Amino acid sequence: MNGLRATLARIATTDKRAEAAARARQAVLTKPAGSLGDLEELSIRIAGIQGRADPCVDPGVIFVMAGDHGVCAEGVSAYPSDVTAEMVINFTRGGAAINVLGRQAGARVVVADVGVAYDFEASLPIYHKKIAGGTRNMAVERAMTREEAVRSLEAGIEVFEAEMAASSFGISATGDMGIGNTTASTAMASAFLGLSVRALVGRGTGIGDEALDRKIGVIEKALALHRPDPADPIGVLSMVGGYEIGALSGVILASAAHHVPVLIDGYISGAAALIAKALSPLSADYMIGAHLSGDSGHGLMLENLGLKPLLRLGMRLGEGTGAALAMILCSSACRLLNEMATFESAGVSVKQ
Repeated sequence: MNGLRATLARIATTDKRAEAAARARQAVLTKPAGSLGDLEELSIRIAGIQGRADPCVDPGVIFVMAGDHGVCAEGVSAYPSDVTAEMVINFTRGGAAINVLGRQAGARVVVADVGVAYDFEASLPIYHKKIAGGTRNMAVERAMTREEAVRSLEAGIEVFEAEMAASSFGISATGDMGIGNTTASTAMASAFLGLSVRALVGRGTGIGDEALDRKIGVIEKALALHRPDPADPIGVLSMVGGYEIGALSGVILASAAHHVPVLIDGYISGAAALIAKALSPLSADYMIGAHLSGDSGHGLMLENLGLKPLLRLGMRLGEGTGAALAMILCSSACRLLNEMATFESAGVSVKQ
């Protein structure tokens, strides 16, 4: 708990003076005012987060947290739980979508096992932070203990801190791997947003109508059993969450504590962001909505977080793929702010 408390204590407001300086520079660059649209506001937001008028997000780090879910025993996914471990190995070999997009973005992809139901070789190039071999079945009992929930948060913080110590970076991104994690995320979103499961649920790995109805029933059963209180975010996480979701929340909180902008990926990352915001409302100021997921409830999560997605591509893969694409936009926004000439330096006449 000490690591979590210390991180929460370090989260402060963003730098309004840096924002003002970036806004002032945007006003004198060689372009009509506002002509670069959302890229202008994006650069100003990043300036405030980093506390510098000349923000730079290169290089970036994509944090992919992995964990399994006991609720898969209820038949809520189209894929078996074995896929979680198999995809973790695929990540280390560079063969997944996030590896491709991470390379394109010039970002390093960091993978951590926080709760996969498989014993990886110690030599595998991942962070070995396993709390347990998957959560318990939330439809029958708590997904994890409160102590395990805190450990998951602190695992994410520890991975972030280790990466920052190894080589500093300008932006972070959240990614996930865990068969069954849309079920946990929907339950958490319902608890935090006070909305029905049916209004929030997505098809996850691509389940059909029958499986979707079963998934809704399972989530409703778990919520009725545990009655999670949104005023107790650690309680919500322990009752119906996932180890990788908690770890992503830790990454988000650590990003805010270090004044590093954090790109929130899709549905699972949205649920993690809801925990982070509940633990520290100020952390939302450090979040950037990467994209709008193809899963129906994601937009409602982003609305609660006060985030406007940079991309709308109908993606619902997870892994941090939408965040990797958005990372390129963040880099472009900062480069435009820093590298464009001003009207004065370029000798271009200003409109009278």
